[in-house]
This record gives sequence, structure tokens and C-alpha cells, in this order.
Amino acid sequence: MTRYDGPARWILHLPTTLTSVNGARALAEALRDSLGHVSAINFGETTLSEEDRQCRRARVWCDHRLPDGARCTRRIDHGGACTAT
Repeated sequence: MTRYDGPARWILHLPTTLTSVNGARALAEALRDSLGHVSAINFGETTLSEEDRQCRRARVWCDHRLPDGARCTRRIDHGGACTAT
């Protein structure tokens, strides 16, 4: 586990009325597409959980570090090579 020595970071939990994991993933993708320019949001760390099972989270994006330092922007379950586009 990597230790972060900077100031504490805060997590924003954004409850929805969606009832399917696919709908929640689609919303996460739409938010990333529309708010990707906001540097305070780390979309690579986006996770999903059921309302009453918030301790069981599933990642949305792969976020694997690429050789050039960028991060993979594809979904966590993607096939093929990682890419930043």
C-alpha cells in the first residue's frame, strides 16, 4: 500500500436513484466526460457500491499506469491493451 504524506483528501459520495450497475457505470462515464476538465476530481479512482453495501466497492476504470505516466481510461473489465484515450 502506498502512503500519501500530503494533506487528507476527501471523498464525495454521490447517491443516485439508479437501480442497475450498468446505469451507474453509464452515469459515471457521463460525469467523467462532462467534468473531466475539473482537476479536483480523480475519475480514475471512481468506485460503485450498492446503497446498503458501501463497504463493498467496485472500481469503474482500469487506471493502470502507462509507460508515459498517463493512466488507462478504459473500463476495469476491458479486453486488450490499456490506453489513455
